[in-house]
Amino acid sequence: MNRSGWIFLTVALAGTASVHAQQYPTRAVRFIMPFAAGSNSDSIARYIQPQFAAALGQPVVIDNRPGAAGNLGTEVAAKSPPDGYTVLMGTVAQSVSMSLYSKPGYDLIRDFAPVCLLAAGSYLMVVHPSLPAKSVKEFIALAKKRPGDINVATAGATLRLAAKLLDSMAGTRMTEISYKSSPQLVTALVSGESSVGFPPTSVALPQVKSGKLRALAVTSSKRSAIAPDIPSVAESVPDYEVTAWYGLLVPTGTTMEIIARLHSAAITALGQREVKERFATTDLEPAGSTPEQFGALIRTDVAKWAKVIKESGMRVD
Repeated sequence: MNRSGWIFLTVALAGTASVHAQQYPTRAVRFIMPFAAGSNSDSIARYIQPQFAAALGQPVVIDNRPGAAGNLGTEVAAKSPPDGYTVLMGTVAQSVSMSLYSKPGYDLIRDFAPVCLLAAGSYLMVVHPSLPAKSVKEFIALAKKRPGDINVATAGATLRLAAKLLDSMAGTRMTEISYKSSPQLVTALVSGESSVGFPPTSVALPQVKSGKLRALAVTSSKRSAIAPDIPSVAESVPDYEVTAWYGLLVPTGTTMEIIARLHSAAITALGQREVKERFATTDLEPAGSTPEQFGALIRTDVAKWAKVIKESGMRVD
């Protein structure tokens, strides 16, 4: 084919792609949720689902694919066609898994394009009431006296990291018990099967208020707006911080026009009164970033946790 023929073909293909982008979406959009129903990320997706669907003019189906600390569902999303009909709920867990696992099944930066940061929040360090510790300092003292005797419940890479980071920084040694989801983790803590855990603040707080669990601290650098009386871990262990974030990603290769359409739908959904009211009942702060801002956060987070994991020697495989 001569040069003019290549130019004609390129222009024709670009025009076809543009037409498809303008028509998008023509069918249901799938949100791949790499965590179980009832988890924080799942709740956020369901907060925005009706309004997001209304903004797109098509149904939005939430497809829960839990397993392997979120890696299973994330890998499925990474291998999906970049046509805008598969959207991944990304979280800090995937940025942790990039270094915690030798083969997570995806590269968060290479395999995905950012759409929008939806929200950010914290985790809550909680203990079963039978454990005689009413503060982080008391817990650390107790754990040092009983190395390996205290069971810590984890669910996913981030909550595991939260526990191991405390072990590393405070000089404690807890015995890990792994669960498939945050709700299962909380159930195990309430039953006394495990003594301590770091579930999402909004997931654990109802059990704290009912007296079934005791809150020691939030993992963010600052106190939570919905629980200002609960200190941060950093007030007892300087520089300790584990922050949660949640956002939408699409497979690399998705056109900018489709990304812009999804971003507009996300911003529209976050601005709705019903969505704001749902977020107000949690410690999560709605974000609504640009794709570029979200991409910068992901790159910074991946580098941050790679450094922490390397220095601490934490690995899963």
